Amino acid sequence: MGTSKITAEPGSLQILVEREFDAPAEVLFRAHVDPKLLKQWMGPDDLSMEIPTFEPRDGGRWDWVFTAPDGDVQRFHGVTHGTPSVENGIMGTFEWLGLPGHVSFQTMTFEEHDGRTTLRSNSVFQTLEDRDGMIASGMESGMNQGYAKLDKLLATLTTTQR
Repeated sequence: MGTSKITAEPGSLQILVEREFDAPAEVLFRAHVDPKLLKQWMGPDDLSMEIPTFEPRDGGRWDWVFTAPDGDVQRFHGVTHGTPSVENGIMGTFEWLGLPGHVSFQTMTFEEHDGRTTLRSNSVFQTLEDRDGMIASGMESGMNQGYAKLDKLLATLTTTQR
């Protein structure tokens, strides 16, 4: 199981995330573009996820809805840029509808080595306040909970492929 390395340099508009997964790049990529798989791991443990719209293609839109046990609903959406692939990664916008108009641009790459894959994510924000707000939102905790679920899912997916 991996550990996420999160870097947010002072004065930079970026958040860089790097994490190694014990799975081939194709399997890790599929877990990011197959809504049935994405729903199994994305987000914090205590939230349920619905995916009203998910079009992993150039110009495709996505919409994710997370619901807490107390009924609180958080919605996110964006647009995919370029054609997602293992070789080219995934690029697109990301916006929390609780604070509309504060859009970030994210790129993800999948680098395989010896059957393991390093996922690198670079999120670029419009302002330092937006970047710092994302960090303060609990992003790290929610991301690490989601990635722990992804580790377990990948173990089942790679076992069934062997």
